[in-house]
Amino acid sequence: MADKDTAIGHEGIEEESIENMYLTFKVADEDYAVGIEYVTEIVGIQDFKKVPDVPNFIKGVINLRGKIIPIMDVRIRFGLPEQEYTDRTCIIVLEVEGTPTGIVVDEVSDVLEIMPDAISPPPRWKKMDEDETVILGLGKLDDLVCTILDVQKFLFAEKVAIPGDETAGKSDVEAIDMAA
Repeated sequence: MADKDTAIGHEGIEEESIENMYLTFKVADEDYAVGIEYVTEIVGIQDFKKVPDVPNFIKGVINLRGKIIPIMDVRIRFGLPEQEYTDRTCIIVLEVEGTPTGIVVDEVSDVLEIMPDAISPPPRWKKMDEDETVILGLGKLDDLVCTILDVQKFLFAEKVAIPGDETAGKSDVEAIDMAA
């Protein structure tokens, strides 16, 4: 496992060498992965500055070496119950199009090479457009099966589509109306 305060630097690494590399982590005993090209660093849990008028899964912001970084709790983003942070809980700082965002995960596992032929398409239980899911696929490596997230959609989509969720892809107002 990577040290919580270890930077995952990409300077000097050939682009081809990180193409099939994924950082794996756990949330609620499930394994997830993100492309290593999006990871800038991993840091220990820190105090958040609360920010008003943001979705509930945005816990606040941190000041990381002079950069203000919004922090997303993955458990809440996936609709899971909140859990107290432990000494294994950490923040993975991801950067997409120059925008850094930290995600709180239960623990970081490893950096693994998962080749394209070991990635299955995401499961679909209902008709869903590709734009509706944050799952790129399911990566298989030995006994490990991990959900590979589409980082751009995961960070910026308004609502996470969960296969089988009839409210997926609807606005929050439409989802509330359907539940009533």
